[in-house]
Amino acid sequence: MVENKLAIPEEVIMNKIYLIRDQKVMLDSDLAELYGVETKQLKRQVRRNLDRFPEDFMFELTKEEYDFLRSQIGTLKRGAHSKYIPIVFTEQGVSMLSSVLNSEQAMRVNIEIMRIFTKIRKMLMENLNVKLEIEQIKKKLKNHDKNIELVFSYLDELIAKQQNPTRKKIGYKRQNEK
Repeated sequence: MVENKLAIPEEVIMNKIYLIRDQKVMLDSDLAELYGVETKQLKRQVRRNLDRFPEDFMFELTKEEYDFLRSQIGTLKRGAHSKYIPIVFTEQGVSMLSSVLNSEQAMRVNIEIMRIFTKIRKMLMENLNVKLEIEQIKKKLKNHDKNIELVFSYLDELIAKQQNPTRKKIGYKRQNEK
């Protein structure tokens, strides 16, 4: 096993993964920073290999998406980042970047990013399983509530019958009694 000389903390990478268009993505500038290259160099390499990056691997943000992202992230200050709308990369796009950026650092960072994406996917699946189990418990509880209500209604009927007995007396009856 190759020792990891880079050791980027998981939190750093996780904080650079955003949910846009229902996909987990990373910004071109964040990836460039992690790979130790300039954003324009990363974009240049991508443009030279566009056939490797279909729309489900990368896409350019709309102006509205970019403005929304800027408002959500305090570090995206005007002037501090490119004047161009960023490109974002999905997990598959990030994986493909390692093949167009031929550096050892890009390879190592890519491995770490892929591990984080896998960990996030696993956490989401565990979370989904927990949600499904909770829904099953809720359904059972709803059924239990209905059953308990039914039991109490039967008990109420039995109590009412005990208070108003309508049974005939048994035993010897006189002729004037009936």
